[in-house]
Amino acid sequence: MKILLIEDNITILQSLEYSLTKNNFYVEKASTLKEAQDKIKNKDIDLIILDISLPDGNGFELYKLQIKPLKIDTIFLTAIDDEEKIVESLNLGAEDYITKPFSMSVLLAKINKVTMRKEKNSIMQIQDIKFDLDKMEVYKNSKKIELTSLELKILHLLFINKNRVVSRTLLLDNIWDWTGNDVDDHTITVYLKRIREKLESDIITTVKGIGYRIDNDGK
Repeated sequence: MKILLIEDNITILQSLEYSLTKNNFYVEKASTLKEAQDKIKNKDIDLIILDISLPDGNGFELYKLQIKPLKIDTIFLTAIDDEEKIVESLNLGAEDYITKPFSMSVLLAKINKVTMRKEKNSIMQIQDIKFDLDKMEVYKNSKKIELTSLELKILHLLFINKNRVVSRTLLLDNIWDWTGNDVDDHTITVYLKRIREKLESDIITTVKGIGYRIDNDGK
């Protein structure tokens, strides 16, 4: 997948380029509106990560006038934490809207979601565990596994970040967002123990002191 980064903060631009390249994405980058327009016009781009505030223009206008007509999937990445802007970008047809500061793991998960949709692959399978991402259902062989809503969301986060560690901090932050409840490390341990017991599988690896990971080969 070829990703175009449009971001005027050079530090963020270089950091994103490094992380995405490390995760096997081909990256083009632009720090101004004009540079972005040239790249969009002359390059075969699969996904755009777009900042709204650019030194010579507005990311929303760029999206409406040039990106959307070309039907290029776009994730807005911006410091503007405004509900109206978020709703506007999604109504325009953007894939997602992420506010700064942001977690690279979250961004990668959203990119993976776009990739899977492009490949029309809504079902992920690791060993004998199958996760239907559209229906949010989990199966072991052909038998459905009954998970709570929160357990499903935790397992979903691990699946869409396959081959990457999901940190305990990210899990804690997400559980807070999902439930509004303040949780601690022990709570994470308990949830993962329950999920593993219900899966009756060893596909979830504990990375000591950091978090959890699911790999393609389930090891």
